[in-house]
Formats: sequence, structure tokens, C-alpha cells
Amino acid sequence: MPADGYVGALDIGTSSVRALLFDADARLVPGVEVHLPYAPRVALDGTYETDPEALFRMVTSAVDGLLHAAGPRRRSRLRAIGVSTFWHGLLAADAAGRALTPLYLWADTRAWRQAEDLKGKLDADAVHQRTGCLLHPSYWPAKLAWLRAEQPGLWRRRPRLLSFWDLVHQRLFGGPLTSISMASGTGLLELAGCTWDGDLLRFLDVKEAQLPEPGEAGRGLVREFAVRWPSLKDVPWVCAAGDGALANFGSSCVDPSQRALTVGTSGALRVLYAGLPERIPGGLWCYRLDRRRAVVGGSLSNGGNLFAWMTHNLTVERGTLERRLRRMRPVTTGLTFVPMLAGERSPGFASHATGSIAGLTQATTALDIVRAGLEAVAIEFGRVDRLLDEVLPGARRLVANGAGLLASPAWMQMMADAIGKPVAESKAKEASARGAAILALEHLGLVDGDRLKSEVGRTYRPDLAAHGAYTLQTARQEELYRLLVKERALSRVAGEDAE
Repeated sequence: MPADGYVGALDIGTSSVRALLFDADARLVPGVEVHLPYAPRVALDGTYETDPEALFRMVTSAVDGLLHAAGPRRRSRLRAIGVSTFWHGLLAADAAGRALTPLYLWADTRAWRQAEDLKGKLDADAVHQRTGCLLHPSYWPAKLAWLRAEQPGLWRRRPRLLSFWDLVHQRLFGGPLTSISMASGTGLLELAGCTWDGDLLRFLDVKEAQLPEPGEAGRGLVREFAVRWPSLKDVPWVCAAGDGALANFGSSCVDPSQRALTVGTSGALRVLYAGLPERIPGGLWCYRLDRRRAVVGGSLSNGGNLFAWMTHNLTVERGTLERRLRRMRPVTTGLTFVPMLAGERSPGFASHATGSIAGLTQATTALDIVRAGLEAVAIEFGRVDRLLDEVLPGARRLVANGAGLLASPAWMQMMADAIGKPVAESKAKEASARGAAILALEHLGLVDGDRLKSEVGRTYRPDLAAHGAYTLQTARQEELYRLLVKERALSRVAGEDAE
């Protein structure tokens, strides 16, 4: 690819679809960007889904917009498309690529009963070690058991079982194709061999023919899209990789010395490296970026969504909130907050978990609650970090990304103090999209993504006294979690059992 060539990057998230342009050095091209927001359908029964047809139209509209914004010169120099998207999404489709169900997203918890049932029927630890995924409603084993119970007629038809990108690939190129990365997030892939786990498929009554074949890239658009996008008709589209792994890749966190800390709607702390861990700790997962590199970490179901919930529902002055948060000393609100409003993934994977606040008095203010909530999220990141220390020790710093987190120096300092490690601001703009662009450049043989560097900004260093206070608060938070979540006194399970 000549130095004036470009790669496009699609970033398909659970709240927006974005399309961006990067140059041959993986630098974001300013002003060439499309952002199309959407909102999943959410309901009290645990529903968290979206319409795959509407989302597909958004993807094609985003590509339209990217090509228009790029202009004729850049458009003619597009050499590849990279794709970042969410893990764990599931839909059923027919052989022609028509969706037969909604797209069930990671936060859909309706399969919690099936997850609990699977834990009693399978060797949960063995499944975790083989696949890197836990028996939890986020992953396909529980979702498939739920789908079989809810729609037995559909199940008997043996539909294709696809991630969203698998469906997109079928419509653009004429057949479903997944990536090792996307397959590893289903909970059905045997990580060591990069093949579908036959024992698990047999138990779930799934035929391998229902699943897409893992591959690397598609090329040669079907006629409809070759006519619509002539500049892309013979350009390789690198199969989608998980946005979490790509966030590490795009922010140059590519070995155990640096961990990527991401706060978006949810949150995650991850290590990307070449190899697989000998053993995956119980509160962590392991997926693949590709056949060579794995990502190990933990995901929090509560991150920016908790911050948004607090500021939306509490009477706080947004304009002065950051300044007032910075003035507060650590762990002085008198509150203990279990931040499980959207259930729990790492480290406890209690899908039935709900949130709670202990210690409220007449003197408690809205600001106290916001501060306690942000501290609680930082403490949860600390719990994940300690698990990572068990399997991949030696991290010298964490590199943070996510607009809401980076916009709050107060929250950044809470992270450093609670975790007990330096936390640096990532300067990599659009880390997941940049990671997709780098993967596309690797596919073209133009770069080694492990050697590309990205800058960091301000580094927040832990205060020893504050870290000590957070250590004590962690014990209180874990005890409240044990009483209210592990004992299920504040869980959906308890509520439904009472009925």
C-alpha cells in the first residue's frame, strides 16, 4: 500500500455505529467520520436486544457516509476495511441470511435460569478453562438453552446461529464468515485449537453446520453492494474482531506490562498478549484477538451507565460536579455502594445481582451518592486487577480510555487510588476503531501491530494513604456484596422465588 493509502474502520457498538478513516500509519484522518446513534430495547424482564435489520441498515448507511466524507481522491485509495464490534451478540437466521429473531446483546439476562441450570449439569470450571467463558447469560450456551425453551418450533428448524457481523458478512459477500475473535466470545470455541467445542455443541443440541466457518477476510462484494460501493468491490474486509481486544490493540497495550482500562457504557480491564494463560482465574474471561494473540480480563456491567443513572436521577449540578468531586477526600461519604444496577459480570458473574447503597442518613447528599458510586466502580476494577495479578503479574501501569472517564480527573484519581497502580490517559483516539484499522493494515502486510506505539497523556499516581482507605472500603463492599448478592437477598432470584 502506498504511503498515501487509507483503511476504513467500522466500529459497531451497542449504542452507535461509527465509520472512520485512518492513514497508512494508523493515524485518524480528521473530519472523515460518521456517527449514527441508536438505543437497544430494554425491559424489566432482562430484555436487552435490538433489531438486526435496522442495525444492518445503519451499517450500510455508515459506509455510505464514510465514502462520501472521504471524497474521490481518498476513496480511490482505500485499501481495506477493518471492523470492530461487540462480543456475545446472538441471532438466529435462515440460510438466505434473513434474521428470524432479534439480536440478543450481552446485557440480556433472560437466560439466567438456563445459566444456573447449566452450572448444575456441566463441569463449569472445565467449560471455563476450555472456552475462556463462564456459564452466564451473556454467553451463547445459556442464550441457546433459553432460545430452545422459548421457541421450540424455531429450534427444530435448525436455524443458523450468528453474531451480528456474521450476518453482515453473509449479506455483503454471499455467505456467513466469522472470525476467531468473534467465535471466542460466544462461549462455544475451544481456545487452544480454535475450533468449535464438540462436547458443548452436542450437549446443547447444536450442529456445527448451524455455525459460521471461522475465517480472516471477505473480498468481492455481492452485486448489490459492488454497484453501491464500486471503490470497495474488490477491497478486503477483515473479519470483525471484538471491540475489547481491539481497544488494547489500538492503545498499544499489547503485552502484560500494560493493561487497558476502558469505561464506556460498561467497563473492562484487559491484557492482550501472544499466548494463552495456563489457567484462567474464576472471575476472569479469555478471548482471542486472532490465532496468535489472546486477551484476558474482566468486564464490569456497570461503568458509564451507572454515572449516567446517578446524574440523571439525582439532583446534582453537572457544571460544578467535577470540581466538587475533586474537593472530597477519598472514602468519606459513609456509604457502601454495591454498583450492580445492570447485573454483574466480573468478578462474581452473578447475573441476578442488583445494586444497593448502605449507610444512608439524613445528612447524605446527592453528591455523596455520586462520589460513592464512582468509588465503588473503581473498587470493582481493583478486584479485577488483583485477579489479573494472579495470572499475568508485572503490570507497571494501566492505560485508560473512554470519554466519560478521561473527562473526569477526579474519577481517574479514584481509579489509581483504589487499584493501587498508575493510571495513564490514552492519547489513542478511537482506540477500538484504530485497533480495527491496525488489524486491516496487518492483513495487508504493512505493519506489525505489536510494534506500533501510541502516546499517553497525564498519569495519575496512587496516593498511599488513599489506597489504604480504599483497601478497607473494598472489604466493606465485598461483605455487603456477599450478604446481598451471594445470599440473594437483593436478587431477582429472591424476588421471583417469593412469587
